[in-house]
Amino acid sequence: MGFRPGGGMGNMNQIMKQAQKMQENMMRAKEEVEKKSVQASAGGGMVEVVVNGKMEVLELKINPEAVDPDDVEMLEDMVKAAVNEGIRNAQTMVEQEMAKVTGGFNIPGLF
Repeated sequence: MGFRPGGGMGNMNQIMKQAQKMQENMMRAKEEVEKKSVQASAGGGMVEVVVNGKMEVLELKINPEAVDPDDVEMLEDMVKAAVNEGIRNAQTMVEQEMAKVTGGFNIPGLF
């Protein structure tokens, strides 16, 4: 139970090395997940969207049958629904990939 001068510094250095390694792993994972993409659709596949890990829409496909000049509002709703679902899917993908690196710890502000 005695005090050992300097005994804590070795532990602190080890903790710092582990933190640095985790940070490097998280940065690598972030770069990788930003390259991945997910797909979503709305209107029974009439509107399809692909979103990447940066939450950017990469593709937007609209089936010509979904285009009705008398009901533009329906098409707008399908586009919004597909984009929002794509973003939700991308967020879930990012969270799952980052959980692999962080061991399931939720680190606020990570993304």
